[in-house]
Amino acid sequence: MDTPLRRFLEIPYEQLEEMNLQAKSDRLAGEDPGRIREARMKYLSDEKGIKAVTVCFTDLEGRFHMLDYDKKFLLKSADNLTFDGSSIRGFSRQAESDLRLAIDWPALYWLPADVFGSGKVLVFGDVEDQDGTAYAGDLRARLKGLAGELKKKDMVANVANEIEGFLFKGRDAERHYFDTGRFEYVSTGGYYHALPGDTLRRFIDTSAEVQRALGFGNEKDHPEVAPSQFEMNYTYTEATVAADQVQLYKLIARQVAAQMDLTASFLPKPVANVNGSGCHTNLSIAKKGKNVFHDKKGEDGLSAFAWGFINRILANANDLCLILNASVNAYRRLDPHYEAPNQIKVSSSDRGSMIRIPIGNERTARIEVRSIAPDANPYMAIYALLRTGLEGPGADEAKTQRTRYLPDNIFDAVRLFKASRFAEELLGPGVHEKFAELKLAAAERCPKALGSRVKRSEIQFHHEVTNQYLWGLF
Repeated sequence: MDTPLRRFLEIPYEQLEEMNLQAKSDRLAGEDPGRIREARMKYLSDEKGIKAVTVCFTDLEGRFHMLDYDKKFLLKSADNLTFDGSSIRGFSRQAESDLRLAIDWPALYWLPADVFGSGKVLVFGDVEDQDGTAYAGDLRARLKGLAGELKKKDMVANVANEIEGFLFKGRDAERHYFDTGRFEYVSTGGYYHALPGDTLRRFIDTSAEVQRALGFGNEKDHPEVAPSQFEMNYTYTEATVAADQVQLYKLIARQVAAQMDLTASFLPKPVANVNGSGCHTNLSIAKKGKNVFHDKKGEDGLSAFAWGFINRILANANDLCLILNASVNAYRRLDPHYEAPNQIKVSSSDRGSMIRIPIGNERTARIEVRSIAPDANPYMAIYALLRTGLEGPGADEAKTQRTRYLPDNIFDAVRLFKASRFAEELLGPGVHEKFAELKLAAAERCPKALGSRVKRSEIQFHHEVTNQYLWGLF
């Protein structure tokens, strides 16, 4: 018998890229979500090779969660998907645990079968309260709402993230750190340097192929400054799509690494005495298709609108620091000895500045916010930066005339965040309180002084490493 027992969908990479780019184009063009829903459900019904739909969402701290629904069940129950929110840190209490999951049909991706398994597609979901309203702790919905407000003004926020990470030997190296106390590099080649067939280069090549297939619009990829460090760049896009791509980037890297019996880590500074990892975030605003950050005659080629945007972010930098650097480990990265962007200022050249102005033209003029760690919730971080840049309180003249620095430890960042009326208005009182509570709970399980060695507890209790089982052990 030569007929295979399982005939689940496997799509060539070239075709995947075409399909995902078309889906992305429809999404960016604002095609009617109802029409897209109808088309997607018909496709799922007709395509016999699809067995399951992976629906994903992000919790308050930025951790990515995925549920696989049997395709036939999902087609019948798409309007009534629920999950236990009390099992997600930062979501609902046990007494009111059920939350709804609404499928965002335009945000659907076809997946490479050799990496994610055959017969599956992935789609993003929005978390809703029991009454069907947007759940306050779902920052993705908050970012989508801001994008909708901008659209009414014929404006679009464009974002490109430059996400760095480390590749370590062994699976689940982060979860085993409590026992081993160390990470092992796979490469010590350094910046831009790796032989074509070495482990780090093969990991980067494979991950980049998957990104390309998912419609990222790849630009360049390379080893970074620190040993075993990588970065894979892709083009800018609308803010919500960009935040989704941050989550997919990390998922792809982790899955590819696991298939190689390795660990892709997005801890900001997993190893002392080398450069840490960032998530440099490039921002610009377009109105009626024109980049309003650009002004050829303006200072550094930026418009007055862009400078106002910059100044509002700098004025509120300390209020935002916990959002952008949301873990104990993130404050190791803000060490000025390792190109750390810890100074609350803007510069076209000084990479120690919180904001850098890259060389640009009428299409590419932008600002680069450098003081963001790769473990930040991308929806919360991008939402906070955009809302602050567009509407935040302005700068105190006295503050702008002296050099200021971001906090060098999470306890100071939590204190500044909790005291900030602006941060409370930005996130809402409930989310503001819960986020501070979660960050303090992890911080208090770690030594207050960072010291010169990475502590076991700052890895073990990190929000992207720990889970209910591990948290309960300590």
